[in-house]
Amino acid sequence: MERLTSRPSGAPEAEPPAPVVRRMRLSDVRTVVALEEEAFSTPWARETFASLLERPAAELWVLEEHPSQEPQGDQPGSRVVGYAVVWCILDQGEVANIAVAPTCRGRGWGRLLLDRMMRVAAGRGVRSLYLEVRISNHAARGLYAAAGFEQVGRRPRYYQDPVEDALVLQASLPPPDRG
Repeated sequence: MERLTSRPSGAPEAEPPAPVVRRMRLSDVRTVVALEEEAFSTPWARETFASLLERPAAELWVLEEHPSQEPQGDQPGSRVVGYAVVWCILDQGEVANIAVAPTCRGRGWGRLLLDRMMRVAAGRGVRSLYLEVRISNHAARGLYAAAGFEQVGRRPRYYQDPVEDALVLQASLPPPDRG
């Protein structure tokens, strides 16, 4: 059976809607844990994410892809393809975890998610945002450098499985816009 469309023959297909960054909900945790397991060799457990949703110092956000306005067949209308966790304590914060699904990397969505987390942290009064990154993770290091992070330290043998040093990066955040 041929699917009918309202697009005239030969007309270009419309661009898919941009992804949305929103607060994580408990219903997202199962998908976030699956992303976590794909991205990290020592992933956090479901219980960790669920408990962090209750903590006022933690900001948990997801990146939701909208492949179409309406679900088609077995394709969902939207799906969580990334997430970030940031701690905000007084004027300091830490990007604890950030990941984008492997099939969605290279689209600038990690930067979209990181930019949102930096704005959220700045809005909470954070002036210095820190993170650790594997020394071998050149893609992430490039993302962080482009966002204004600079190396301020190194933690020998910080990561396990495989054992590897972490670079400590820091970005200075502007005061929130009160206008």
